[in-house]
Amino acid sequence: MSDYEFARCQTQGARHYQEDSSAVWPGGHGVSVAPAAPAADAGGGRLIAVLADGMGGHTGGALASRMVCENFLEACATLNGPIPDRLIAALKKANAAVAKKVAENPMLSGMGSTVIGTNFGPDGVEWVSVGDSPLLLYRAGEIALLNEDHSLAPELDRLVAAGHMSEEEARHDPRRHMLRSAVTGDELDLVDISRRPLKLAAGDYVILASDGLHTLEKSEIARIVMAFASEGADAVAAALIREVEQMREPHQDNATVVAVRPR
Repeated sequence: MSDYEFARCQTQGARHYQEDSSAVWPGGHGVSVAPAAPAADAGGGRLIAVLADGMGGHTGGALASRMVCENFLEACATLNGPIPDRLIAALKKANAAVAKKVAENPMLSGMGSTVIGTNFGPDGVEWVSVGDSPLLLYRAGEIALLNEDHSLAPELDRLVAAGHMSEEEARHDPRRHMLRSAVTGDELDLVDISRRPLKLAAGDYVILASDGLHTLEKSEIARIVMAFASEGADAVAAALIREVEQMREPHQDNATVVAVRPR
């Protein structure tokens, strides 16, 4: 039995297709992954969660995100060795799978995905990520971003801080959501890897999300998690997606969350 409780929820938003995928081991549903030979330390309350936000249109994006989740999860669940090494190896396997698929079908050229891969264990949570899908920590009423944002948003914000652009211009700049790194089968330009496990305490939540959750401000995410925290991960995940839908953003992107908390 895992020492962590998890729940997943998603919305298609205003899109006509769903390019997000997520998977959890052990006990996940949706993306089918059944490792044949779990790692030697598969017990002890370990949990692996992965989320991917595809790009490349209905066919390419959905396929890319699913492949990334399947290959990452299977590799991470079956490998042995230090957790950071497993996370990097799983990322490389996912990237190689995308490369292989594009080589087999050049019509899929340009497809790719972001990814957040997390390992929850006795020492806390460790992660690897590529792209702009946020990994959030809720603690004591506040929300913090744990991973790096590989979109152009941080670069635009730096221009604002330097006085070269207004906040309004940066917020509405069409380049804001352009990715500087993604899992496309090519060499990975930017990879964020945790330096050490982040110890989690009772009351904490870790939220893996696609960038569709950015419709909500951090303060609003914190308010929602706080309001439903005592009801468990299912309630938190459902409340976050419900709030995204209630915003009725006309260009709402797909939004997916995986909520994880220590038992």
